Amino acid sequence: MFEDLEPQKQTKKPKPLDDMSVGDLKEYVEVLQAEIVRVEAAIKAKQTHMAAMDALFKKRGP
Repeated sequence: MFEDLEPQKQTKKPKPLDDMSVGDLKEYVEVLQAEIVRVEAAIKAKQTHMAAMDALFKKRGP
């Protein structure tokens, strides 16, 4: 519903992995996993907020 109002972002090009060492790749994976956790938390917060708004504006009775 409100997703249409949020600005559309272009996807970033993936980092070239060929030039990265094994240590750098492991560090990069940790950074990406932390970002996934952050994004999942944002999704949960938005879903909770939306559920609260739905409950607040829910029609009662006929």
